[in-house]
Amino acid sequence: MNLDRAVLAFAGLMILISLALAHFVSPLWLWFTAFIGVNMLQASVTGFCPAAIVFRKLGVASGCAFK
Repeated sequence: MNLDRAVLAFAGLMILISLALAHFVSPLWLWFTAFIGVNMLQASVTGFCPAAIVFRKLGVASGCAFK
């Protein structure tokens, strides 16, 4: 798995978790879903992704999007 796929998988997992929490715990968890979406939009514009930095430090091989 390369860095690009790891970041996408992590973002997807966080979205699914936040939606489950919003459904079963409190609708306020939808703010977390919105935060994830804003972070993904910001990363697509600026190229800065905190999750990519963490995965890179964990030794995940670089992909073509986050170099």
